[in-house]
Amino acid sequence: MQPGQHNMLTLQIIEKIDVVGGYLNIFINKQLLAKTVLEEIAEKKENYGASNIGENKNIVLEYSSPNIAKPMHIGHLRNTVIGGALHKLYKFLGYNVTALNFLGDWGINFAKIIAGYNMWKDEPEVSLESLDSIFNIYVRYNELEVGADSISAHPNKYTDLARKWQIKLEDGDAEALKLWNIIRDISIKEAEKIYNLLNCKFDLYNGEAFYNDKMEDVILELKQKNLLVESEGAQIVDLEAFDMPPCIIITSAGTTLYATRDIASLKYRAETYNFDKAVYVVGSEQQLHFRQIFKVFELMGYEKYAKNCEHVYYGMILDSQGKKMASRKGTSLNLIELLNESVQKSKEVIEEKGTDIADKDKLAKQIGIGAIIFNSLYVAKIKDVIFDWDSILNFQGETGPYLQYTYVRTRSVLEKAGYTPEIKDVDFAKMQEPEEINTIKLLYKFSETIEAAAERNEPSVLARYLIDLAQDFSTFYNEHKILIEDKSIQDARLYLTYACGIVLKTGAELLGIDVPERM
Repeated sequence: MQPGQHNMLTLQIIEKIDVVGGYLNIFINKQLLAKTVLEEIAEKKENYGASNIGENKNIVLEYSSPNIAKPMHIGHLRNTVIGGALHKLYKFLGYNVTALNFLGDWGINFAKIIAGYNMWKDEPEVSLESLDSIFNIYVRYNELEVGADSISAHPNKYTDLARKWQIKLEDGDAEALKLWNIIRDISIKEAEKIYNLLNCKFDLYNGEAFYNDKMEDVILELKQKNLLVESEGAQIVDLEAFDMPPCIIITSAGTTLYATRDIASLKYRAETYNFDKAVYVVGSEQQLHFRQIFKVFELMGYEKYAKNCEHVYYGMILDSQGKKMASRKGTSLNLIELLNESVQKSKEVIEEKGTDIADKDKLAKQIGIGAIIFNSLYVAKIKDVIFDWDSILNFQGETGPYLQYTYVRTRSVLEKAGYTPEIKDVDFAKMQEPEEINTIKLLYKFSETIEAAAERNEPSVLARYLIDLAQDFSTFYNEHKILIEDKSIQDARLYLTYACGIVLKTGAELLGIDVPERM
């Protein structure tokens, strides 16, 4: 459906409008509504709701972006699933999307790991073969460094050693770069295990290191455009006129900062992708940072791009008591362990229910991962999310398992009827019950829901819609028998059931959720 056709169709579906006692009464042509919606679903199937409004438009989407060389934790969950959903939504609307993972892959932390590895590499348990072993070296080196600080007033030899390796890295030392690449590759492979579970994909893993050789040009350009000002030994861009503190480009020690790198990355993305929109899915604590970056980029003369930059931020994940989630050791929960735990808990529920299905492991994975994703996306992105196992894995209420169960119910009804969906068999005049019409109205709104979710960078719009559709279908299912003797009514209801299944599955997959065919 082309832009504008939806509104015209809405006018056609409205049969008449009356004003009675101060109220506006709108009467819908039920038969035309049912015919229009169901015929379009018959034609487009899993592409129902898609459009080409993004045709020939480029979006650069940055999301997830963890610091590598250590396990991803629960703090990365919402960032990753929000970004993953936006990626799918934009593509569904025809945009040319480039998904970027801006890895934290540079700095003193890597120098510490390299220094520690060279100190202890002859020990059997020390290696760079897994993310856990890499992170253990980092933790051990930090403890050594802190211990040295506590017993001596002299310069810390471990800090000095790490700085020497950092200089080697920055100078392109072959050994340092070889070890850094090993650390980076293993980190990405481990992260991709999580991304595969969450149905997230990236086109590029261009992290901080990628922009090392691009910052000098940005600094030179800022100087040439008279935007750099010296302040207490640092080089800044003064943003006082815009009610913002200065954006520090070079510190008094002569080092660059995140701002320098982010401006360099923004310039590179503008030049490389000629984007119509650049979206950054990054935590709310970075709001000022991105306001500064976008403003500096505008002052540099890139207003065309700067005005189309958006920072998508989000709330935290809290436990059932409303507190920041932590493990027994007081550290953030390991994300892969959390996902695996959800799968295991789902398997226990499946076994308790005595579900007769061959591949219970696959089903447990679909339910467990889907439940985590849905719980993170159902709440508006700026709000905090409550993480409570009893709620997340509940098959009743506004949850991922309920959404999946409703889809499976549609498949079960069709299978029981031995029904092959044929739109030619549908007598639209037979669809008169309020529960049927309410469900069809929601199916009609699917396209505008997708567009609203993408325009607002708000996957919860789609998540809430899917729950509304699941609930409306369940009401229709409970109020009216589908398999009845009157074949014309039965076929109409069966096709409506099929159509609901199509939209529930399509919508769930746009959120990154796999739906099982049986439960």
